[in-house]
Amino acid sequence: MTLTLHDARFGSHSSSPDSCPELNCAAECISTRPYPGYFHFFVDSPRSFACLSSLLHLSSLFFLELQYQIYWQLCLLLDPLQGHSQSTDTAIMPGGAGLVATADTGRIEAPVTMKAYFMCAFAAFGGIFFGYDSGYINGVLGMPYLITLYTGKNPNDPRFQPNGSNPKGFALPSWQKSLIVSILSAGTFFGALMAGDIADFTGRRTTIILGCVVFIVGVILQTASSSYGLLVAGRLIAGFGIGFVSAIIILYMSEISPKKVRGAIVSGYQFCITIGILLASCVDYGTQKYTNTGSYRIPIAIQMLWALILAIGLFFLPESPRYFVKRGKIDRASEVLGRLRGQPRDSELIQTELAEIIANHEYELQVIPQGNYFSSWASCFKGSLFQQKSNVRRTILGTSLQMMQQWTGINFIFYFGTTFFQQLGTIKNPFLIGLITTLVNVCSTPISFWTIERFGRRSLLIWGALGMLVCEFIVAIAGTVDGANPTTVKAEIAFICIYIFFFASTWGPGAWVVIGEIFPLPIRSRGVALSTASNWLWNCIIAVITPYMVDGDQGNLGPKVFFVWGSLCVGCFVYAYMLIPETKGLSLEQVDRMLEETNARNSSKWVPHSTFASEMGLTDKGMLAPEIVAEVERKGSVV
Repeated sequence: MTLTLHDARFGSHSSSPDSCPELNCAAECISTRPYPGYFHFFVDSPRSFACLSSLLHLSSLFFLELQYQIYWQLCLLLDPLQGHSQSTDTAIMPGGAGLVATADTGRIEAPVTMKAYFMCAFAAFGGIFFGYDSGYINGVLGMPYLITLYTGKNPNDPRFQPNGSNPKGFALPSWQKSLIVSILSAGTFFGALMAGDIADFTGRRTTIILGCVVFIVGVILQTASSSYGLLVAGRLIAGFGIGFVSAIIILYMSEISPKKVRGAIVSGYQFCITIGILLASCVDYGTQKYTNTGSYRIPIAIQMLWALILAIGLFFLPESPRYFVKRGKIDRASEVLGRLRGQPRDSELIQTELAEIIANHEYELQVIPQGNYFSSWASCFKGSLFQQKSNVRRTILGTSLQMMQQWTGINFIFYFGTTFFQQLGTIKNPFLIGLITTLVNVCSTPISFWTIERFGRRSLLIWGALGMLVCEFIVAIAGTVDGANPTTVKAEIAFICIYIFFFASTWGPGAWVVIGEIFPLPIRSRGVALSTASNWLWNCIIAVITPYMVDGDQGNLGPKVFFVWGSLCVGCFVYAYMLIPETKGLSLEQVDRMLEETNARNSSKWVPHSTFASEMGLTDKGMLAPEIVAEVERKGSVV
């Protein structure tokens, strides 16, 4: 039996074959750079081994590796330059060779191992605490203990009974519900705007971890609250953390995911959001009848667990290779790209993919030259609104798409569904109905993993909008004509569930996937941040105005509010048909080229015909022109 130990740093650590005939432990030095590697064990014989001393030696090596990993990750987090000074050597191949490149559009991405797929998919876990935070407030606002705590009302007051003078009176005032829900969205709006700059300076992964820390601080304040003011302050701070995470997790996942499954992996983020909402509904359902502060403190405090899992997991994941290209750190980009694809960093496959990323980045810098901090923000709005390839058009596309996602009205159900069902007056257990709608959301989202890659982003958004607007108009008409009939209310709930199905399998994941794909690398972090901020801005607006539209002491629209959501979904349908491009099966660099050469309605017919590497310059030996790499390293910048 032969046991081979590969370590990217310690070539001298190996067990002597003479010390144990059953165990041959050889160490091979893959790289001399001080970057953390992993131990890979290859067993090439079925013979068992029982050499205790050698096993103990391997165990010591494992713990040495773990210590080094922790030390290295701390260096990366604490050093804005990611642990290395900028390299001035453009060669990353042994022997000083340059980057291998290709003119073949089918060979610009390295194959990926299953381990690499899991690494990409783990980042989607960030959706859980985003979804949980959005979902728990729905039930908490309807809990009798919290209503009594904040208003002094007694749930046993005869006036608030079904036959009393004010059966809908036992509830928080509209202004309190509006502020408690919307203040989180206000925090996320500003957090998302800040996240783009932080991600360009410290890295995508580090920004997400920082967001988790800020979020935990906000959750601690909410958990400790026994008054209205501290709860609002805690939700505002937690909002900043969610803004960091929600903006950059999409950017990070889009940049590290393979093109063939990028849509499915980013859709996993939306799936995790739905799981978070479901978990929140389950916890709310379990604590709703508590007659102490545990009724609301338990649902709030559990949020910290999701943030800790995400932060600790990302601590051991690699940074985005495209971030290092933007910073001009080509060696670091090759290292992390090799980890993400499960390939040696000096393999031809890794170099070919990296060469295309570098050539595309240099092309974009030539189109819009790099400037100072303010000019880098201004680059997001350069170009003509009537040119498909212009940055301003892409920025408006991303921000308006996220606005449209909020216009579907889905967060009305998940923010105010419980209180809305209570106001219908014919539902015995509105918490249970809220749990059912959340379960529909969770079960429907995984369908998008297949459909978004099979039918594409554009088709899903068009047909999803059509399905939603039909369901919403049915709910609105039925509730208006015969809303007091329990049978009609059951039909309304059924169509609300179908409406949620259409959203969860189309617009829910689709909007997040598209905004992660349409921006060129020089403005990608800010473009995604602006798009995410747009989502939270409209989330905040809807959270503020909805109680005034629906509550009995205000607009008292009741089911008629679905006329509003249905009309807005008509706009979503027209918008998707006219403006959403098809990005299925393309690398981020190919999406960039597609947006330059065709319009949204013809985008599904576009086929890649050249690579950026071939256009920017290939040598006779099939290498990317060294001056291209040198320019990218020279221009490496945080802005």
